[in-house]
Amino acid sequence: MSLTVAIIGRPNVGKSTLFNRLVGKRVAIVDDMPGVTRDRREGDATLSDLHFKIIDTAGLEDVHDESLESRMREQTETAFLEADVGLMMIDARTGPTPIDEHFVSWLRRHDTPVILVANKCEGAAGQAGLLESYALGLGEPVPLSAEHGQGMVDLYDALRPYADEATEKEAWDKRQRQDDERPPLDSGSEDDDDAVLNRPLQLAIVGRPNVGKSTLINKLLGEDRMLTGPEAGITRDSIMVPWDYKGRQINLIDTAGLRRRAKVTGKVEALSGAETRRAIDYAQVVAIVLDARDMLEKQDLIIASNVIDEGRALIIVVNKWDLIKNKKEALDKLHDRMEKSLPQVRGIPVVTVSAKNDRKLDKILDAVLDVFEVWNRRVSTAKLNRWLEHVLEHHQPPLVGGRRVKIRYMTQPKTRPPTFALFVSHAKGLPEAYSRYMANALREDFDLWGVPLRIAVRKGHNPFAKD
Repeated sequence: MSLTVAIIGRPNVGKSTLFNRLVGKRVAIVDDMPGVTRDRREGDATLSDLHFKIIDTAGLEDVHDESLESRMREQTETAFLEADVGLMMIDARTGPTPIDEHFVSWLRRHDTPVILVANKCEGAAGQAGLLESYALGLGEPVPLSAEHGQGMVDLYDALRPYADEATEKEAWDKRQRQDDERPPLDSGSEDDDDAVLNRPLQLAIVGRPNVGKSTLINKLLGEDRMLTGPEAGITRDSIMVPWDYKGRQINLIDTAGLRRRAKVTGKVEALSGAETRRAIDYAQVVAIVLDARDMLEKQDLIIASNVIDEGRALIIVVNKWDLIKNKKEALDKLHDRMEKSLPQVRGIPVVTVSAKNDRKLDKILDAVLDVFEVWNRRVSTAKLNRWLEHVLEHHQPPLVGGRRVKIRYMTQPKTRPPTFALFVSHAKGLPEAYSRYMANALREDFDLWGVPLRIAVRKGHNPFAKD
């Protein structure tokens, strides 16, 4: 079950009665004597087509010592903080009490959303307390009678958005345990994470025409597997060659050179370009080969941007490095261009080689394996939310329309590339600059350099917003 709901409130407001009704059987002990429930009790609840986990809790009391009541309060608070949504229940016949107001104030300091439930609304006795409950500031209360089963439709409507959100999150979590990448060139199926890490790594070698892609692959393979020559555009098809490097199976994919679309005139070249783009789509790591004498010109940047947009891991291979005299100046210029023109991915690995002279080629595959590991890296939800607390302490989101966007929690629903879901109070209100700030902080704190990061901002229901 994807949704967890905790029933909270002071003693004897009817929490266990509602628990039993939602579970469909008399599980929790119910009595007029306050404080019957002590431990948290969990059950499988059903409300029409909603299925969720429900937690019955002890009555909230303002006790902070070593007593039983204090420990019961701690258990209740823990249940609330671990739930997806809390049902704050009051007794409509008595109306909101000072203890209700005290704990509502405590609820406001935490991110778990709250639905206000006014129980015992049968008849006219609870109408005055129902109206008074608006003063608690938790939005419109849900009037019901847990004992008589009245108001369940309103409770259903209140829980429905949270159930939908939890179901979607569960679906994301399910997809993250599967291979969420498109099938490789030689396969039509998707496997789980372990299978992805164990099957051959798809490495596409791309770049402009005549930068030495085929020569590079031939040198890596130790044979003239690819046709090479001084003419530009020799390679037309995307050719895949299985290879083994340090015990790791790698499918090397040689591709046709990509020119600017405006310069593509022939049908064959257009089809070759489409094949190259398809190879990028199906690759896991893409190595862009540059000519050291003309690095990161406009077409190189277009190719790199396409790779990043597809979410692929990326390395830059600077070929013909032996022709460069002032190597430090050339590297500084390259890094400066990357910083300005590819700001969406920081820390892209750069390897300088000479394919013709067979120099430093092993560093290419080492960089590929390193960036592939980062591309598959997963950060636990617990670590992410501890990190999020630290980030929010030092840099809160800016005010939008006079209101601060409230970030509730964060999770990583998928890898390849690392994708993070940020649940906020107003999804459209979070500025793009703040999302970039968080992406850069994620890179630095979790060592996610050199791969695309995606942050999906999702709206979480704000229980304090006025309808």
